[in-house]
Amino acid sequence: MASTKKTPSAVKVEAPIDQRETFVSLQKSFADSDMPVEEKLKTLYALQAADSEIDKIIQLRGELPAEVAALEDEIAALKQRSAAISATIDQFNRNIADAKLSIAEHESLIEKYQRQLESIQNSREYDSLNKEIENQELERQIGEKTITDTRIEISTAKAELDEVKDRLGIRTDDLKAKKAELETIVEETAKEEEVLRARREECAAKIDARTMSAYERIRQSVHNHLAVVGIYNGDSCGGCFNTITPQRRVEIASNRKLIICEHCGRIIINPDFE
Repeated sequence: MASTKKTPSAVKVEAPIDQRETFVSLQKSFADSDMPVEEKLKTLYALQAADSEIDKIIQLRGELPAEVAALEDEIAALKQRSAAISATIDQFNRNIADAKLSIAEHESLIEKYQRQLESIQNSREYDSLNKEIENQELERQIGEKTITDTRIEISTAKAELDEVKDRLGIRTDDLKAKKAELETIVEETAKEEEVLRARREECAAKIDARTMSAYERIRQSVHNHLAVVGIYNGDSCGGCFNTITPQRRVEIASNRKLIICEHCGRIIINPDFE
């Protein structure tokens, strides 16, 4: 008995997603999908509806997230500045302590040389000791000037530190208030957002990667983030409001293919879905 050889079934090869691909290739890929075109269009509409509601929630928060982030950055910078000034003051105090030790050493040497003057036998040694005393006195005066100047610098640094701490306190209170305001809004919309995001994920899971990539690309390229729109006023694109030809309107109503607005690039769906 002759054996029959099975031929392997054809495997569909997906071309890699190209962000620059034309809408013609996207339309072909859309039509070749396993999901019926009408169902896919309805899913795209439901996805856009969920995204639009999520956008509204995000808009409700307004600039608060950005303001909170900016305050956190400013507070971090103020804390760093405060730490740097405090470190500088500490170094100034160490410099003063070192200068005081140096002055004490110079004074001790001055006393030593003055005692030695009492037993000098010749003018050469006398002149040499006097020169050393003058040098030590000069060094002592330099040390005293260093202490005086450093105390002035400490006073200036402390004044700046007080200003930084005052501003830090104010901005910390501002951050606390902004966070409380943001948390209140987030809490009020958390459940709604959770439901919407679950709905979005459910829709996105049904759509192929190529179509999702195009959808996200369109959303990012238009100011209102509407990638999927209906027909406005019976004959115009709901995104850019340019007139749609009668033939195009028939194709949109048939739910048999993906229709892209030739003016704004948005996906136009059957108004009946709305």
